[in-house]
Amino acid sequence: KGPSGFSACSTAEEVTKRIDGTGLTAIVTAIILFPPFAFPLRASSGIGAETTRVLALNGVHTVMAVRNLDAGKKVKDSILKDIPNAKIDVMELDLSAMESVRNFASEYKSSGLPLNLLM
Repeated sequence: KGPSGFSACSTAEEVTKRIDGTGLTAIVTAIILFPPFAFPLRASSGIGAETTRVLALNGVHTVMAVRNLDAGKKVKDSILKDIPNAKIDVMELDLSAMESVRNFASEYKSSGLPLNLLM
């Protein structure tokens, strides 16, 4: 373990154990860029679903920005089985379509939610 007390084997739950995200709102989007590489982070699967779960576990109101609403809703339902009081919304967003981005932004803005984290 390093100076932080964590290692490459530490889980997201371990790293965020003492974090209270109550009152925060996060959007989990569809792609993460680490130049010169880009790799998908889908809120409806894999690391995106795990990110959503751990944020919700720590009290963060999480908005899953997904291309596939059905897949996103399944992930939300799965998380709610384990964390019944989690605040999770599923909204449609296709980052490859500017109209979808505009629609998402408009809908999010009209929701009145703050934006504390964008992932």
